[in-house]
Amino acid sequence: MASKRGQDGPHPRREPRIPGELSLEGLEEVFRDCADFNKRHMFLHGDRDRGVTVCYIDGMARTERLNDYVLKPLAQNPVLASAPREELFSLLEQGAVYAQQATRETRLDPVALALVNGSCALFLDGRDDALVVPVATEEKRSIGQPENEPALKGAQDSFVESVRTNTSLVRRRLRAPELRVREQIVGRQSLTPVDVVYLEGIADPETVERVERRLEEIDIDGVEAAGNIEEYLVDGARSAFPLMTYTQRPDRFCQGLLEGRVGLLADGIPLGWLLPGTIDQFFKTGQDRAYHWMVASALSLVRYFCALVTLLVPGLYIALVTFHPEAIPPKLALSIVAAKQEVPFSTIFEVLVMLLAFEVIQEAGLRLPGPIGATVSILGGLVVGNAAVEAHIVSPAVLIAVAIAGVAGYTMPSQDLGNALRLWRFLFAILASLGGLFGLALGCAGLIYHLAGLDSFGTPYLAPFTTGTKVHRGHPSLFRLPLPAMKWRDGAARTQNRRNQR
Repeated sequence: MASKRGQDGPHPRREPRIPGELSLEGLEEVFRDCADFNKRHMFLHGDRDRGVTVCYIDGMARTERLNDYVLKPLAQNPVLASAPREELFSLLEQGAVYAQQATRETRLDPVALALVNGSCALFLDGRDDALVVPVATEEKRSIGQPENEPALKGAQDSFVESVRTNTSLVRRRLRAPELRVREQIVGRQSLTPVDVVYLEGIADPETVERVERRLEEIDIDGVEAAGNIEEYLVDGARSAFPLMTYTQRPDRFCQGLLEGRVGLLADGIPLGWLLPGTIDQFFKTGQDRAYHWMVASALSLVRYFCALVTLLVPGLYIALVTFHPEAIPPKLALSIVAAKQEVPFSTIFEVLVMLLAFEVIQEAGLRLPGPIGATVSILGGLVVGNAAVEAHIVSPAVLIAVAIAGVAGYTMPSQDLGNALRLWRFLFAILASLGGLFGLALGCAGLIYHLAGLDSFGTPYLAPFTTGTKVHRGHPSLFRLPLPAMKWRDGAARTQNRRNQR
């Protein structure tokens, strides 16, 4: 029982992670039962009186770099054989091995962490310190096109799983010396590097401080998914709406930095976050600035309209058919009644079943391989839907209403926003079945109240449409002005320098 209580205790915090004095035997004890831990004992320039032991982890250290930059100089440099013993370590540290940097360590903890990050450790016989040399491998996925954010008129590169590659993509677009990249380690076991990226002099220092403080407070075992960071950074556990904008595209990420937002890049996650997140950011795409301003404004209005459609159409159909048939045009009402005569179920049951079936088909299409998923979607949407109508399980009007709501939801640039709208769509349908248009209006009021109570790092979620920031917005959110007329940055980001052009 005592051991069980110990297992259920609080998450232990221990710094350093690996206590104890540095020694070769201690390092071997740390990596016991590790088949990928390797060590090699060799002599400096063939001198048997001067031995050195090289420790590394196979797969994390690049073999070519280890051989050419470390082992070869140790074996062939004649200076190491003739130098006094007390100067050997200094020679190795100052350039006898070919490395960008070589760090002397006297504690066990940093040496063990360096090995798991791809470095090697050199132990000279008779010394209680070690020289850490970075020889990490750089195996990573090549930079490709953004799959979830296709660029029809713009750059064709996207973030990858390597955080250093991602920061280089950002630096290639923003060559300003004011670009700051601060790194923190998140995850007790994963030790995931997370970089806070911002433009000094433009980003709000208070927002930067809040982000760094939230990162420091994260105490979990590992960071394997984007949600591991999102749910700990924002106070959005009570809301399905996203409070952080994410993107796969470096150009959109850099545009957010230029607007005064704070960016996050995590190693192992091929996307970047932008903070603070306001609701208008989830209706924008990376192509809005590539299109003509009239086209971009029209498309923005279409997205807002589609958000209303996907939310309200199922509930509006239930309310009109069930509670307010007098509001329906007579010919349309007669058509709906005629189609529903042979359907044995109520309208609310039809709508909820079709909404649930739509979600099932969508989820099945996402989880299956590409070709099979497309086949399942077509089969489920056309064949099953048509069969349900012919079998008089659902009426054609219900199928049309649900299909319109579902297709409208696909126009959302942010999948997280689309998922939130899907959840609220069910709630609106239930409220409409209970109170008709009054219930639907009550749901709309509740949604506005809910959104008004959200904030992202001190910025109101509805800041683009309110005066909560106490700063005049730089440009409207529903429309995009011509680029020469956009003289100011968006005030919702609380930037230090709001002017972006003359």
